[in-house]
Order: sequence, then structure tokens, then C-alpha cells
Amino acid sequence: MANQDKPALHTRRYVVRGRVQGVGFRWFVAREAARLGLVGWAANEADGSVKVVAEGGADALDDMLASLHHGPSAAEVRRVTSQRLAAAGQFGGFEIRAGAHGGD
Repeated sequence: MANQDKPALHTRRYVVRGRVQGVGFRWFVAREAARLGLVGWAANEADGSVKVVAEGGADALDDMLASLHHGPSAAEVRRVTSQRLAAAGQFGGFEIRAGAHGGD
């Protein structure tokens, strides 16, 4: 019997574009993920974007999307795309990855 109290698990991939590297964006995402109870990772990409994969409840993922549109104060977010992925329950926490570009 399925646990009726446990919310359905969802996974989304976000790509954030603008001035989002070198401004603490990945750390901002990690704080938001902790606040929202999400797991997954954030990484800098070679094209200057930040990619985020997050897993959790649908409402929390919607809240993450809203947060990504603002980012930390030094960021200038121009665009955020969101894609649904199959939920795998594969993350134990939230990880900041160096990604293709390197450090924040």
C-alpha cells in the first residue's frame, strides 16, 4: 500500500542565463533548495549559464523556479528555462558542482 502522506516526487532541470556565474548563484540555489526541502545539484556550464537539477514536491519546485528568476543580488537573470524529468529518487542532498566552467 502506498504512503498517502508522502507527496509525489518530481524532478526538474532548470537552465539560468544572464550574469549568473561569479556572483554566488550556485550557493544561492543550495540555500533555496535547503529552505524548500529539495535535493539535487547546481553547476556552472561552459556557455556561462547555471544548470540546476532539483527533486522534490511540485510546489517546492515551483517556488525554486520563482527564486531562480531573481537569484542573488549580484546576479542579472535574463532567462530561466524549466524541463520536467523522470523522478528517480537518486539524490541524498543538494550538491554544488564545479561544472564545465569551474568555481563560483
